[in-house]
Amino acid sequence: MKRQKRDRLERARTKGYQAGLAGRSKEVCPYQCIDARGYWLGGWRDAFDERSQGYMVN
Repeated sequence: MKRQKRDRLERARTKGYQAGLAGRSKEVCPYQCIDARGYWLGGWRDAFDERSQGYMVN
C-alpha cells in the first residue's frame, strides 16, 4: 500500500475518533469511499467504546 493512501486512511480514522469523542452520531460520516468510511467508523467505534467505559470525562 502506498504511503499516501495509508496517510489518507489514517486521517479518516483520526477524524472518526474525534467525532466519536465529541459524541457525534456515526451517521454523520463524511466519506463515501468504502475504505475511508470503514476507517472513519473504526475510529468512531473506538472512541465510542472508550466514552461508554468512562475513559473520557468532559
